[in-house]
Amino acid sequence: MSYNTLIFDLDGTLLNTLDDLTNSVNYALHKLNFPTRSSEEICSFVGNGVEKLIELSVPEKTSYDQFAKCLLIFKKHYSENMRNETRPYDGIIGLLEYLKKNNYNMAIVSNKFQEGVTDLNNHYFSDYIDVAIGKSPEMRKKPYPDTVLAAIDKLGASKENCLYIGDSEVDIKTAQNANIKSVGVAWGFRGKSLLQKLGANYVIDTPQDLISII
Repeated sequence: MSYNTLIFDLDGTLLNTLDDLTNSVNYALHKLNFPTRSSEEICSFVGNGVEKLIELSVPEKTSYDQFAKCLLIFKKHYSENMRNETRPYDGIIGLLEYLKKNNYNMAIVSNKFQEGVTDLNNHYFSDYIDVAIGKSPEMRKKPYPDTVLAAIDKLGASKENCLYIGDSEVDIKTAQNANIKSVGVAWGFRGKSLLQKLGANYVIDTPQDLISII
């Protein structure tokens, strides 16, 4: 099978966003006098959007009003600080340069809020990727297939020639729900053994490994 369309998750796949996410979550928690979280905890909470991230980060039995306040503080702080420590993983820019040079279709699909996805894509990947879809009221977030199917449609591609590349259980399930092949990345937030257990069609250790698949 040959693939000409590659759809990437963002956090834990293209970008290591963990430090900036941890800093912004802990800023919001501290503001409300809640206990802060370790980066390992935040890593395990990421993948289902910022609402779920904050829900898992605040103490149990936190009121909805306090949760909503924490979410608001987090989003404001993160919007202003999302590029402090965030960087592409080693080898990602080289991979994207190769894919662009060889005319592959590329998109980003993330559960991060749309403004954040747009900002990060514009800053890091605007030379390579034109389609970047995040969470919005118009479409259900992953693992529903809506955002992936929207990206395929925008690219004018077909599902048969598409790969979805991500680092988490949400990403593998999204690919399955969209009826496309999945690639799990071992350098991300979950690790190789879980991705294999979840049934990823391929699991890669470095970005360059993707080239041998396509």
